Amino acid sequence: MTETMIHLSGVSRSFGSVKALDQIHLEVRRGEVMGFLGPNGAGKTTTMRILAGLLAPTEGSVAVAGVDVLDHPVEARARIGFLPENPPIYGEMTVYEYLGYLATLRRVPGVGLKQAVERAMERCGLTSVRDRLLRNLSKGFKQRAGIAQAIVHSPDVVILDEPTVGLDPIQIREIRALIRELGGEHSVLLSTHILPEVRMTCQRVAVIHQGRIVADDTLDALESRAHGSTMYYLRWRQPPVIETLRQIPGVGSVTPKEEGWLIRAESPDDPLPELVRLSAAEGWDLRELTQAGGSLEEIFLQLTTREERPDENEESKA
Repeated sequence: MTETMIHLSGVSRSFGSVKALDQIHLEVRRGEVMGFLGPNGAGKTTTMRILAGLLAPTEGSVAVAGVDVLDHPVEARARIGFLPENPPIYGEMTVYEYLGYLATLRRVPGVGLKQAVERAMERCGLTSVRDRLLRNLSKGFKQRAGIAQAIVHSPDVVILDEPTVGLDPIQIREIRALIRELGGEHSVLLSTHILPEVRMTCQRVAVIHQGRIVADDTLDALESRAHGSTMYYLRWRQPPVIETLRQIPGVGSVTPKEEGWLIRAESPDDPLPELVRLSAAEGWDLRELTQAGGSLEEIFLQLTTREERPDENEESKA
């Protein structure tokens, strides 16, 4: 049976009257790289901070490698490597000093400390800059140092928050290759806004929206689910207001995309004939009409775009 390395069950977290997480369940298996997706404010950072032991849940249980994060926080943290979006870089230290210092804090035994630092530098491509001050490194090398500090103590679980943000294309490719390699030895939870990154590095994806997990499956399974509904991309020179599109029978959702609209058809009606008729009758000047496939971007939009009807807006003000 596959060993579960991250286990969240019924986890909620409130900040005053705001519920950031609402009864979420999440599992990551040994050696797996899981993408963790969601729009800004969905609850990704809160979830990762709870996993890293930096924030306590309001309710629910959290375990890392079978260790309860709340009951045994020191032991649990020893099994976790965490790279926040802004890596904890100490500019006055050299790369070697920095990793040695953090390895000591994470209780790497003295007899194995040098070996642990050397291995982390080698895996992250830092050996050539081992004696340079962190403040003098490029953004890419600082990011590598951030990943190295997350794995220097050989944790069971590595949590990466936007690890390629701000990097150039070559650096991004190198960091993605490193993440794939980490998945062979560690369990990795990868939070990112870059959807191609998920396709290139992850075996499974969890999507969080408004504090709830709305999808948790393999990429192939999510794409198969998306193909169950028809998506159209339309672009007009004189586009109608979004409320007009929403009122057309068969329209399930309307999402802005580039210069047009992504429209999901809702069974049993197909809105396409009426969309074409209205385009001509109302002078919208239809310029493009294509049937969209189940790309990761479209799946993400379907899962995280909640259409607000007029009655819902009224309820939200109450």
